[in-house]
Amino acid sequence: MNRFILDCSISASWCLKDESNNEANKILDRLGEDEALVPSLWPIEMANVLVVAERRRRISTADAARAVEILLSLPIHADKGNLENLGAIRLMAREHKLSAYDACYLELAQRTGLPIATLDHALQAAAGKCGVTLFSPKEGKKK
Repeated sequence: MNRFILDCSISASWCLKDESNNEANKILDRLGEDEALVPSLWPIEMANVLVVAERRRRISTADAARAVEILLSLPIHADKGNLENLGAIRLMAREHKLSAYDACYLELAQRTGLPIATLDHALQAAAGKCGVTLFSPKEGKKK
């Protein structure tokens, strides 16, 4: 079983039809054989994605509730995180011109040595500069 860091940009695309992405859908298909690790802020980010989408009428309340059920059923595990990472996250955000939120994903990938799955171009570029591998689902394997 492979493990990888899952960025909110990928999981948000699973929940919002107007942001659907083939690469992200391939990653979703891999979650039967692979498992994802997310920083502790991921549930907050995903809740915000869903509530803002509801407010803007991009999805219904029922669709948002169903998205939560589906996300909770997937092999996605939150890193416990700790205050010791605060300095590293701040420095990564500053050095790579990322939000602190995006830097959390990069710091977790660097700390664990796991590849990162993201649709965010700035985060992809920063990962390359830090020697963090981008996760790419293997073709032809479905769960």
